[in-house]
Amino acid sequence: MGDTRTDTPNATVQVHDRDGITVVEVAGEIDMASETPVRAIVAEQLDRRPAALVVDLGRVDFFGSAGIQLLIEAATTAQRRGVPLAVATDRRAVLRPLEITLVIEAVDVHPTVRDALAAVRPGARSTSRPLANQ
Repeated sequence: MGDTRTDTPNATVQVHDRDGITVVEVAGEIDMASETPVRAIVAEQLDRRPAALVVDLGRVDFFGSAGIQLLIEAATTAQRRGVPLAVATDRRAVLRPLEITLVIEAVDVHPTVRDALAAVRPGARSTSRPLANQ
């Protein structure tokens, strides 16, 4: 898989392969205007059933309710398909909404892409809890 880049109204999404693990890197804002194309890219990657998927939100400046829903759906789909999924971010703009909504308890979140990659490698133990209502 080669690297791809997609520009949405408020975000840029790049897809990379990092030693067999798919990384979806989002920069900018995840809001109502950008959520649909970002969701489509994440879903497309999950449809490919990669060895694992990391969603890199380390360059996201705004993370609204649309972003929260996007992550819940991605985590649920990944879990259903047996694809390890982790989120990489140390941004308060992302972490705070995940904490307030308690989504952070159901999604495997790490401060760096490197940490997230290590968490999803075969043999790694996930720290996320199963999502309810699958």
